[in-house]
Amino acid sequence: MSVPATNTPSQPVTPAKRQFPVPFWAQILIGLVLGVALGWLSRHFDISWLQTTLEKIGDIFVGLLKLAVGPLVFFAILVSITNLRKVNNAARLASRTLLWFMITSLIAVAIGLVIGLVTNPGSGTGLTPKDGGEPKNTGSWIDFLTGIVPTDVITPFTELNVLQIVFLAAVAGIAALKIGDRAKPILSLSEAVLELLQKALWWVIKLAPLGTVGLIGYAIATYGWDLIGDYAVFTAAVYVGCLLVLFGVYPTLLAVVAKVNPLQFFKGAWPAIQLAFVSRSSVGTMPLTQRVTERLGVPKEYASFAVPFGATTKMDGCAAIYPAIAAIFVAEIFKVDLNLGDYILIAFVSVVGSAATAGLTGATVMLTLTLSTLGLPIEGVGLLLAIDPIVDMIRTATNVAGQALVPVIVSAREKILDHDAYDNASASPIDEADAVAPVPQDRGPAPATA
Repeated sequence: MSVPATNTPSQPVTPAKRQFPVPFWAQILIGLVLGVALGWLSRHFDISWLQTTLEKIGDIFVGLLKLAVGPLVFFAILVSITNLRKVNNAARLASRTLLWFMITSLIAVAIGLVIGLVTNPGSGTGLTPKDGGEPKNTGSWIDFLTGIVPTDVITPFTELNVLQIVFLAAVAGIAALKIGDRAKPILSLSEAVLELLQKALWWVIKLAPLGTVGLIGYAIATYGWDLIGDYAVFTAAVYVGCLLVLFGVYPTLLAVVAKVNPLQFFKGAWPAIQLAFVSRSSVGTMPLTQRVTERLGVPKEYASFAVPFGATTKMDGCAAIYPAIAAIFVAEIFKVDLNLGDYILIAFVSVVGSAATAGLTGATVMLTLTLSTLGLPIEGVGLLLAIDPIVDMIRTATNVAGQALVPVIVSAREKILDHDAYDNASASPIDEADAVAPVPQDRGPAPATA
C-alpha cells in the first residue's frame, strides 16, 4: 500500500540576526571618554607622539567641516531665499523669525549678565592684565558695518568671511527672484550643488566620534585639569548659563508659547545638538539641524530659510551668554567698574552684532566687538583663549538648539507645524538619507494657512 504523498515541511528558516548599531549619541559619548583617557595618558606620561596624533585628528576633522563652509553657506542662503516664493506669508514668516531670534537673544544675554554679576568670574583667579594679549582677529562696529560688503567675489570664500558670503548669497537670491523663470536653470544647479555638499558633509559628520577623540584628547593633553581649575568659576558660569537657556528657557517657550511637548523637541533635535557640542561649528552642523527641524514638523520650505539664516545670525551661546559673562570677567581682571549703561550696551551688541560670529568655531570677533564697544581692553580676550575650546562646546550646542527652536515656535504660532511629525520626531534615528535634506520641489504656492 502506497503512502499518500504529503507536503514535506520546509526547512525552518533561521531568522536573520538583528543588527543593533551603536546610536550616534553613544558613539559621541564613547569618543569623549576615550579622548579624555588618551589625553590624560599623553599628559601624565609625557607621550609627545600621542599628543601630536590627537591634535592632527582634531585638526583634520575641523578642517573637513570648514572645507565646505563657504559654498555651503552661499548655496544654502541662495536656495532658502528663492524657496520663500513657495510659501504664503513669506514676509510675515521671515519677520517673525527675526523677532524671535531677538527675543531669545535678549533672554539669553540677560541670564548671562545675572550669572556674571552673581558669580564674579574674574575674582580670585590670580590672573593679571599682563597674562592677556591682543588677539589676531578683532572686531569693531566699523569693521562689522563695512565688512559686510565684499570688494570682490573670490576673497570672501578664500578668507572664509561668512558675513560677506551671506551678503553675496542674499543678493544672488533676490536677483533670481526678480528675474523669474529665466533663473530656473541657475536655481536647479544651485539646488543640486547644495544636495551634493550636504551629502559630502554627512560623510564628515559620520567621523564625529573620531574627531571627538582628537579634539577632547588634545585639549586635556595640552591644558590638563589645572587650566580648568584656574578658570573654574568662569567655565562653570558659562556652562550654567547655557544649560539654563537650553533646559530652562527653551522648554518654557515651547510649552507656553508654542504649546508643544518640550521633551519631544529634545528627542528630535538631539542629534544636531550633540554634533554641535563636538564640532563647535553651527555652520558645519547646519544640514543636520535643518533635517531635524523638518522632522520636528516644520515645513521644508520654511525650514530651508530659517535654519541657514539662524546658522549665521542666531547665536544665543556665542553672542549672548558668553560675551556677557566674558565682559564682566575682563572688567574684573582689569579692575574696571561697569554700570547699568554698560550692561544695556552688552545686550544691544548681543542682539544686533551676533552675525559677526558667523557660525564658525570660536567667538573671538564677537567678544572683541563687545569689549571695544564698552571701552574695555582688547587684550582681555587673550586671557580667555586657552579655555575657549572647552566653553565653545556648550556655546555651540546652545546656538544650534536655538536655531532649531525658533522655526518650531514660529511654525506653531502660524499654525503650519505638523504636530503628528513633531510628536513622532524621535521614532527613528537620523541616518544618511535623513541628514541630507532634499530641496523641496516647486509645486507652486503652498495652500493658505489660518
